Amino acid sequence: MSMIGEYLRVTPAELDRAIQDPDWALDFVEEVQDAEEESEPAPADARHFSTYKAWDMLRFLLVRAEFPVNVIHGEEPFADDEDWGYGPPRYLRPERAHLAARALRTTTYDQLIAGVDTADLTRAEVYPLGWDEPGALEWGRYWYDGLTEFFEAAAAADDALLVWLD
Repeated sequence: MSMIGEYLRVTPAELDRAIQDPDWALDFVEEVQDAEEESEPAPADARHFSTYKAWDMLRFLLVRAEFPVNVIHGEEPFADDEDWGYGPPRYLRPERAHLAARALRTTTYDQLIAGVDTADLTRAEVYPLGWDEPGALEWGRYWYDGLTEFFEAAAAADDALLVWLD
């Protein structure tokens, strides 16, 4: 089984409802995922986004860059007694999504990987391992670019984000 980084854009009212009723939130997540599964919207048009297995690589790179927002795990817990795959979900309020979008936009992927060697990822046991493959550092670029587009769209809509590992 794989560990996948997952995100859902929600309005502030939907965030409030999710915090109050985590069961509703999980049902809502599944509804949106099902609705977007066939249409596969671009990250800027989607309500749901996944960083696939690249979440831990991106976490490693963003922590190394002292990124100001925890976009990989979220920042505020809710549904502490729930397990959405690999633990409870977390969220980012709209103002944190705005800050993250600005920081993602101004931090290029080339800046993130500058000075990083794949051995660094191996030593840090970054999931999913296997960093000795040629071009391994380039693998995360696609997911980072999509994450940037997704966060920019969330910020433009003044949305919050639910964040979890599935």
